[in-house]
Amino acid sequence: MRKVVILGSTGSIGRQALDVIDGAEGLEVAGLAAAESWERLLAQAVEHGVRRVALADESAAAQALDAWSGGEVLAGAEGLVQLIVESGADLVLNALVGSAGLGPTVATLGEGIDLALANKESLVVGGELVMQLAEGTGARVIPVDSEHSALFQLLRGHAAGTVDRLVLTASGGPFRGMTREALAGVDVESALAHPTWDMGGKITIDSATLMNKGLELIEAHHLFGFPYEDIEVVVHPESIVHALVHLNDGASLAHLGYPDMRVPISYALYFPERVDTAMAPLDLAEVGSLTFERPDTSAFPCLELAREAAAAAGTAPCTLNAANEVAVHAFLGRRISFMDIPRVIEGTLESAGTRPVHGFEDLYEADADARQLAAELVQRLAVTA
Repeated sequence: MRKVVILGSTGSIGRQALDVIDGAEGLEVAGLAAAESWERLLAQAVEHGVRRVALADESAAAQALDAWSGGEVLAGAEGLVQLIVESGADLVLNALVGSAGLGPTVATLGEGIDLALANKESLVVGGELVMQLAEGTGARVIPVDSEHSALFQLLRGHAAGTVDRLVLTASGGPFRGMTREALAGVDVESALAHPTWDMGGKITIDSATLMNKGLELIEAHHLFGFPYEDIEVVVHPESIVHALVHLNDGASLAHLGYPDMRVPISYALYFPERVDTAMAPLDLAEVGSLTFERPDTSAFPCLELAREAAAAAGTAPCTLNAANEVAVHAFLGRRISFMDIPRVIEGTLESAGTRPVHGFEDLYEADADARQLAAELVQRLAVTA
């Protein structure tokens, strides 16, 4: 029986992971954690027989502690780490949203525990240090994002030097085909209406701006060791082809499937085995046609901002991520416009510059600095709106 801790269990990925575990054998939920949704977290704990939970938000943890006598409630960032290191887990699924997932990622790998990674920000912010930690402890990092899971599977069994290029696909989000001028007036509700995937608010907005693909570009670089110039992004609105690899002999391999996160979640939870899922096999005749196009980086500049931050290296990707989190939060709060999101990110990157990273403390400092700069930009844009 493989013991699993799920971080972010109340979110989209976490809930689907629990569905996967319910429908198969060989996995036991050893702990659950969430940011602040304490009522849903406690309901999950009761349903799955879990007696230890953690909440990153200390106020939410206090409410959960008052309401629950069925087990132990751990609080704050330290509580998340304690849940991981004392759980006896064989695998931790990190489905937290944002840079808050970095600490639990470090704790998991530091303990030599295998990590099923849905928190892409862990690698965007601290990719080099995180992968060095995994190598040092022998823990495996198994990607959960559909595109990275696809690449992980496509690359297995290929000798070094036989794969020339990686291709990540993007749905294009709800605004695919719109001009930069038209995007200036889109509202929050339209941005949250993703055409193919059911995701949380922050990730859905990242998909609408194409920042999600920029973050995934950086994640792929760290996971698979390919230079950025050998990682391509292609818009594929049907979301059937999740990734491709181009081989040195001219062949290309693609990973296909219906857009359902239960498939990559199941693969990560059971790796290296495969188990049956409730997903129907792909019917290409029913799909009918698959289309592809290049991303419009004029209308969606966040993808190029991510490439530029990746090329700058050092603290720049950390700054990019922090500024994006602040900007997306401000957009969801209706304080800035949709096209202000890349303005906040670009302005923060220009003001912060980049510094070398010697340890995780450099990243935490860069994150804090970037959030302050981004908040100031949001305030200025909100005043002039």
